[in-house]
Amino acid sequence: MKLQPSLASLVRHVPVALGILALLACISTQVLPARAQTTNPSFVRIIHASPEVGTADVFVDGAKLLSSFQFGTVTDYAAIPPGPHKVQIALVGKGIGASAITQTLAVSPGVAYTVAAIGTKATGLSLEVFIDNNLVAPGTAKLRVYHLSPNAGSINVATQGKTITSGVTYQQAGQYLALPQGSPTFNVIAPQVNTTLSISATLKTISVTSIFVVGMFNSTPKLELVLAQATGLPGLPGTGSDPNVQPTSSQPLLPWLLGALACLLIGSNVLTRRLTRVR
Repeated sequence: MKLQPSLASLVRHVPVALGILALLACISTQVLPARAQTTNPSFVRIIHASPEVGTADVFVDGAKLLSSFQFGTVTDYAAIPPGPHKVQIALVGKGIGASAITQTLAVSPGVAYTVAAIGTKATGLSLEVFIDNNLVAPGTAKLRVYHLSPNAGSINVATQGKTITSGVTYQQAGQYLALPQGSPTFNVIAPQVNTTLSISATLKTISVTSIFVVGMFNSTPKLELVLAQATGLPGLPGTGSDPNVQPTSSQPLLPWLLGALACLLIGSNVLTRRLTRVR
């Protein structure tokens, strides 16, 4: 039985149409995730560590984000759109026009940051930005120390009689340390001013503990340690910093299957045409 010419033509073109659709689907699975990544938020927390700025209000892009923000306070991570943001800090109730610190910060999608208000009037007031990594190896916790005291000199950190971090200077953060769960006491030693501060922390698995050294040696506000803890994300250290990042090491299988299907359909159409001509 022979097909009518119009029906035969339609049958021959069906594989091509299906192949093109499969190719478009394959392309969309690659393009759409890339576009989705650009909409991922950034994650930012703020610590007030400037000893000469009292209780303050914090404005981001002209809108008040925090009210009555006190020295030594650390916020939780907040999701904000990626890109540049104008951050201003003013004494409480004075308004945005009386900002003591004005700085534009650029943040990237999917990245976590600690933003510290630091400095004195003599050295200058500013915002110091640290990139955080909240991925934690299974069965462990992470610790990091941030040195935000302008006159304490370099610091070392010890626990159970062992130094675990050394030589951290002002405006720096130490390396992340992987530690077992437990309730250790950490000693922060400032040898140049002959001072040791201690703080205890409960380390849970898949948690990230931050110790902030803030304040002034022999002045006000006094030198002290501030503890902050966040829930980490299970993963391998050094593979990202987004608190909500998803693994991206393996390539999705669907695009490859769609691509193979497209090639098969288009190829079958070419073969059908050749066989038809031979006949």
